[in-house]
Amino acid sequence: MPDHGLTSLLVLAIVIPLRFLLGRGLKARPRRRAASSSPRGDDDARGRFEPLRLVLHQARYDLRAVLRDRRARAFTVAMPVILLVVLCGILGDRGADGSGGSAAAYVPGIAALAVIASSFTNLVVSVVAQREAGVLRRRRATPVPAWVLVAGRVLAALAVSTTVVAVVLAVGRVAFGVGVSPAAVPALLVALVAGAVSFACLGYALATAIRSADAAQPAVQALLLPLLIGSGVLVPASELPANVRAVASIFPVERLADAFHRAYGHGAAPAYADLAVLLLWGAAGLAVALRRFRFAPSAAAA
Repeated sequence: MPDHGLTSLLVLAIVIPLRFLLGRGLKARPRRRAASSSPRGDDDARGRFEPLRLVLHQARYDLRAVLRDRRARAFTVAMPVILLVVLCGILGDRGADGSGGSAAAYVPGIAALAVIASSFTNLVVSVVAQREAGVLRRRRATPVPAWVLVAGRVLAALAVSTTVVAVVLAVGRVAFGVGVSPAAVPALLVALVAGAVSFACLGYALATAIRSADAAQPAVQALLLPLLIGSGVLVPASELPANVRAVASIFPVERLADAFHRAYGHGAAPAYADLAVLLLWGAAGLAVALRRFRFAPSAAAA
């Protein structure tokens, strides 16, 4: 059995310097475009894939913006890994259910937290900031359809979520000896995609209720912290009252965390009930966003 305290210090010694080494962000290198020599007969085929190309182009742009943002990197990449190491290091071999093996209980929960941080927290903060700065309105004035802008941002959030979850699972496997069986990988991927898309829709919905860029981060933290505690992600589930756990099961945070836990504990079968509730929350968020979302700053809409 690995020494969790020593392992935690080693992982922190790697993660913290890496965080500062990446502080300058990523700089995109200019690419040369080769002259097109395709025959005109390919224009029809290119036109059929034009919407997909636009979405991928927008997603690449949004992904670069996330990677260049120090605060986004800190909250979406470094924070889940450090939180996993700290929780497992403090609890030692005592599990989240009190039965032993803290890493086995916390790795799936922190993986769910990574999805929420990438697809919800970072999205709300960035969307509100760009809206109030007039960036979204300038984008909307371009010929690109609005749905391409939204879909590109959601696809970028999915890519970031996948990367951060992979890092969390790799740290759990290498540092704490907690691995996932190959049969459970499809269930994990289904939970990841459903969670990222649903929380992205909820993020766009919440962004419509926040009228200031300065209020975005505190509002998200005030909303998520009680849910993370009541869902057994940050606090052992066995230490929570039954009525708190019953209330938490209504909300999507607990459902996403439970879907990850079930994939780790029960193998290949996805948690269909949890995913159904999660997707219902995502559909509700999408409906609110379609009705209330705006590209203009709040001062202009008032």
